[in-house]
Amino acid sequence: MAIKLSEIVKQKELLAGGHRMCAGCGAPIAVRQVLHAAPQDAQIVVSGATGCLAVSTAIYPYSAWQTSFIHSAFENASATISGIEAAYIALKKQGKIGKDFRFVVFGGDGGTYDIGFQALSGMLERGHRVLYVCYNNEAYMNTGTQRSGATPMGTWTTTSPYGKGSSGKTQNRKDLTAIAAAHNIPYVAQAAVHHWRDTVAKAQKAFAVDGPAFLNILAPCHRGWRYPMEKTIELSKMATEACIWPLYEVENGEWRLTGKVQNKQELRGYLKVQGRFSHLFKPENEGVIEQMQEFVDQQWEALLVRCGEK
Repeated sequence: MAIKLSEIVKQKELLAGGHRMCAGCGAPIAVRQVLHAAPQDAQIVVSGATGCLAVSTAIYPYSAWQTSFIHSAFENASATISGIEAAYIALKKQGKIGKDFRFVVFGGDGGTYDIGFQALSGMLERGHRVLYVCYNNEAYMNTGTQRSGATPMGTWTTTSPYGKGSSGKTQNRKDLTAIAAAHNIPYVAQAAVHHWRDTVAKAQKAFAVDGPAFLNILAPCHRGWRYPMEKTIELSKMATEACIWPLYEVENGEWRLTGKVQNKQELRGYLKVQGRFSHLFKPENEGVIEQMQEFVDQQWEALLVRCGEK
């Protein structure tokens, strides 16, 4: 499906400006890209898991959402939207609703990888026609930068601090995109905010499938990652070029790489521009960078095999 920027810019913004998200935040960029891919003749219903996005865009009595919007708890956004979608199907069968409705969840990595994982897995397994979007900033940013299941190894957070005897988070992150794909749903993809064309194309596919879809979108957070707020798009691009956040999709079980990396960068350059990794460049922590690089290389090579690139 061809994506024309000239057509996108004419569309109504379903997330209005004037909300209270931080300047330079990756999350509203991800939301706008996804909603530009929504069918223009459909009514959109959004379930927002508690997190930066929900609490900053829907402060009663104000809302930045030009859609139906329900603010759910951290743990139950998927359950909420599942009930709404089931009610819609029942009302449509009864002839009480004639319009086309589409259902979307936006949740951060804390409410997706961890607290909301059970409800997400249930929603995917049951087959609800819902698009779940994780705006992934790799920590619990809304509550003060605590580590989550999406936080990379070596990261400083308030619950994985560095200091004497500690070099940040000791575990590698969970591969939730692959876990979602293991549910054998029609469409799963990993995207990043710097590559808008790739993200919009994946969201179009996700809206088109008759069943559940999952998008995991890297959305850098300058507050938690500790970089200048104007560098968000640059950091997103660096993540893909260092292969710590590759771009790919799984369509009906077929894995495909969508972000070709012509000149793979060392992880060190990506880490160095973020304050959350500054402690790793102290002599006593140098070995952690090597461990992180080894893990990234292993994951990248495995992905290339899965996508038939090797």
